[in-house]
Amino acid sequence: MRTNHTTRRTGVAVLVMAPLLALIGMAGSAAGYSVQYCAEIPIVGGIPPWGFHTGAPIAGASGSYARGHGDINLAANTVSGILCQVDRVRHRPDRLIVMTAEHHLVYHSHHALMWGVPGNVMKIIVRVQNSTDPRCKVGALGRVTLFASYNGVRSDSVQFTFPAACEDHDHMYHGPQVNNQVPPL
Repeated sequence: MRTNHTTRRTGVAVLVMAPLLALIGMAGSAAGYSVQYCAEIPIVGGIPPWGFHTGAPIAGASGSYARGHGDINLAANTVSGILCQVDRVRHRPDRLIVMTAEHHLVYHSHHALMWGVPGNVMKIIVRVQNSTDPRCKVGALGRVTLFASYNGVRSDSVQFTFPAACEDHDHMYHGPQVNNQVPPL
């Protein structure tokens, strides 16, 4: 059990640091080419405990994308995981934040209604672990709401909400490019 815990912590450390090392070498990449900042956080396919991606990485002069995944225990109301979000603004360096999910699962439901369709929803608190945004400091807390539609409808969404210092990272991703896996009750 101790080895598994140590291995998991080492894995999270590698996932958190690798995108930042890539960013240091490529700061100012808003020149219009795609940089895979969150590549170490895999796009989760199939049915994981929970996971999402908001579409393809940024290929143009501006944009944003995010991805994340982790474990969840609905009976204990706990969650873990890692998330990454990148923002690109014209003529400014790209901003990357890597977050971990706080332990407590804020809310979950199998009977949610968003965008006029039913689905599963979960709300978590995240903590910024690494940041290249000078305003959004390590340790800042935010909230993430994940909605995964069901019954053959594709209307998934991911919403990030942060306090004032990190408000540039407040984003709502919604549409056919968003792929969410939120477990049912």
